[in-house]
Amino acid sequence: MVARARLTVRTTRLLTGAVLAALAAMTVIAPAASAAPAASAAAPAASAASSAAGPGGVGARSAAIENAATGALLWSRGLNTERPMASITKVMTAFVVIRAGDLDRRIIIPSAVVAYVHENDASNAGLWPGDRLTAGQLLYGLLLPSGADAAYALAEAYGPGIPAFIAKMNATARLLGMTRTHFSNFDGLPWPTPYSNYSSAANLLTLGRVAMRSALFRSIVDQRTYRIAAGSGHHAYLWRNLNPLLGYYPGAIGIKSGYTGAAGQCLLFEATRNGYSVIGVTLHSPGSITDLNRADATRILNWAFSLHAA
Repeated sequence: MVARARLTVRTTRLLTGAVLAALAAMTVIAPAASAAPAASAAAPAASAASSAAGPGGVGARSAAIENAATGALLWSRGLNTERPMASITKVMTAFVVIRAGDLDRRIIIPSAVVAYVHENDASNAGLWPGDRLTAGQLLYGLLLPSGADAAYALAEAYGPGIPAFIAKMNATARLLGMTRTHFSNFDGLPWPTPYSNYSSAANLLTLGRVAMRSALFRSIVDQRTYRIAAGSGHHAYLWRNLNPLLGYYPGAIGIKSGYTGAAGQCLLFEATRNGYSVIGVTLHSPGSITDLNRADATRILNWAFSLHAA
């Protein structure tokens, strides 16, 4: 049994006011993304009649999409319903680390990560205990292969200690006005309970919008693969992005997928076309851990881009 902290930080639901702009100013604004091909991915563009009602055929229990530049909501379902969000949690983990800085610091991979991954049957970056990697490198291991081991190592280092890091995640959520969000862990795994770690579609759009204003975060989640050559103090690593939209949907540039039995298929995503960007989220889409569901996001994106083209 890993000696991990299962301290659940008490849910705080106090509205902290309009502080999103202040926090966003602390991040680096990325340049506008280049235009993507205008071709539809898999589903036909919505007709004028269906556009008025929203995208058709979406199976997610909660979903939403907004204009990435303005935050204007285009469509939603179950916008404020609290649901587990699986590994989308790692977006907040990365955001807390990026805000803290010192990304060149070298972190020794704790031996506890092996048992942690095994005990939870968790997605991982294959980290070797004792390896020394920079925090910046671990962010790739966190966000591309959805490494619970990378999340563990970062939380231990940046808390310092897991309880302190989870407290920082919740404090950041309050600062962003994410009043329907609570983090009970650093990676979205179902502990201490399957439903103790949760958010809403509206809150996750906020998180995605702010995280993508960081040039570093934006560049990481857009990478298909990331390689680290073997060197002094560490093994070689090759990580592949699990986001099912990258390389499939034209213009997709992130952000993060996830799955647990309680959360279902989850996806926080951004795509851009002809200079117009949208951010969307789907929570509890149909599918299993081996059956990545990109159909919901594809239908929502096609619908949103059809509105802009009209």
